[in-house]
Amino acid sequence: MHAVVITEPGGPEVLRWSEVPDPICGPGEVIVDVVASAVNRADLLQRMGKYDVPDGAPDWPGLECSGTISVVGEGVTGWKPGDQVCALLSGGGYAERVMVPVGQLLQVPSGVDLVTAAALPEVICTVWSNLVMTAGLRAGEVLLVHGGASGVGTAAIQIGRTLGARVAVTAGTAAKLERCAELGAQILVNYRTEDFVDVVRTATGGHGADVVLDIMGGSYLARNLDVLAMDGRITIIGTMGGRRAELDLAAVLGKRARVTGSLLRRRTRAGKAAVVAEVCEHVWPLIESGAIRPVVDRVLPMTEAAEAHRVVAGGEHVGKVLLTT
Repeated sequence: MHAVVITEPGGPEVLRWSEVPDPICGPGEVIVDVVASAVNRADLLQRMGKYDVPDGAPDWPGLECSGTISVVGEGVTGWKPGDQVCALLSGGGYAERVMVPVGQLLQVPSGVDLVTAAALPEVICTVWSNLVMTAGLRAGEVLLVHGGASGVGTAAIQIGRTLGARVAVTAGTAAKLERCAELGAQILVNYRTEDFVDVVRTATGGHGADVVLDIMGGSYLARNLDVLAMDGRITIIGTMGGRRAELDLAAVLGKRARVTGSLLRRRTRAGKAAVVAEVCEHVWPLIESGAIRPVVDRVLPMTEAAEAHRVVAGGEHVGKVLLTT
């Protein structure tokens, strides 16, 4: 089969559509003929040699896909060849075929086409596991989402809204903030011209944010703690702003704050299956009802993965950038 391989650590130009070995299907696994995958920030880090591939995962990128099951392994029940699915992966989605443990499979939601379904698994599982399973976001709370126009951000806005939270977002342009508002964000912060601490505090009457979903890491940690409400929770899912920062422990103690971090890709199969099961139960019905919808910026052929990486690296997109076989 063919896949998008990384010839050496570097820029988008190191991505090549090349022949690679076919995946092998073991017990409890299926082979999916890939129709589409999606670009995530982790893919860019992997391409640059800054994100090690988990043991047992393919060397080529791709943390989610959609397609059709072609092979079913021993012991698999409830799935058969021909089923249309999307899947959460440890890697290997930029390819014509990929092996998927059954616990990481999801049915394509009704009302969503097969290509668009590739935009769902990674962002929905990331958001649900962090906002609900870890941070315990509840109705009536204030949620602050950094990077509101990103794939994760557009999903977080919608999930936060359906949970009954008041959603604040940061983004870098008025056009992106407008799109965030259309998805349900109520407090809009242009991080280029405004201080999110001041804006969120003012909009909430001094209360601040109960939960902060952060993609920036080090450069935002002090201000995230500053904007946090009493008993607030910060969950860090990215380090675009650096990996290191000083933390004022007196502020953590004074606010009874919780600071957590999470990488979905590093979870065990059982850990991923637990997240997928909750998503299927709680989020999939909201997608099928139209309360939550996938946000796709553009769709490119997988042979143009380099261009897709340039788009995501440049922050030109709103929502997901998809790749089709």
